[in-house]
Amino acid sequence: MESWTSICQTDDLVPNTGVCALFNEEQVAVFHCAATDSLYAVSNYDPIGQANVLSRGIIGSIASEPVVASPLYKQHFSLKTGACLQQPDVTLKTYKVRRQGKHIQLAP
Repeated sequence: MESWTSICQTDDLVPNTGVCALFNEEQVAVFHCAATDSLYAVSNYDPIGQANVLSRGIIGSIASEPVVASPLYKQHFSLKTGACLQQPDVTLKTYKVRRQGKHIQLAP
């Protein structure tokens, strides 16, 4: 059985931008893609730039894959898998995310 944790309210999310939330003592970048009404959650830590900045990245898509571009060195990370498109050996931790009423919830 999965354990879901509320991390913010749906009103805290701005469409097509990210927010940073603390989950199990880790910074998580949460994104709401308005075009598909999808939610994504990945580690906020950019392993290439070595900083917690991904929630400030720009979201988009490459070949229909939803991505976030790091604001530091502009690498693209898949919002579904966490894989870096430019450096396949680098990945982000991903989280299960859902809407539950007015709450946004994460599970490890």
